[in-house]
Amino acid sequence: MIPAVIVDAETQAFLMLGYMNKESYELTKSTGETWFWSRERHELWHKGETSGNIQRVISMTLDCDLDTLLIHVRPAGPACHTNAYSCFFNTITGEGLTDANQAKIKNKWTDGYFPKE
Repeated sequence: MIPAVIVDAETQAFLMLGYMNKESYELTKSTGETWFWSRERHELWHKGETSGNIQRVISMTLDCDLDTLLIHVRPAGPACHTNAYSCFFNTITGEGLTDANQAKIKNKWTDGYFPKE
């Protein structure tokens, strides 16, 4: 399993983080569209299969340790399942953020979320 950071090739915005196993990596290379392994559902998923928001791969690069992928894509729509352009829209606020994670994450889709420990 390898983390895959997905970036819009045009805007350079970070769109999402997904995980790939060997099969999803090979499918991404062979189809030119992103495929991931769902750690929650334990199955392959093709980005945009149901929404139509596919991601056409422009380039793939491994980091220096060969354990993280950076994938530049041309997105056909929003990256996030909430219909947001990017999955990174939750602003963290709070004083003295500590290991106890006292930060609240708030946005227009939620009225507060505390990550599971």
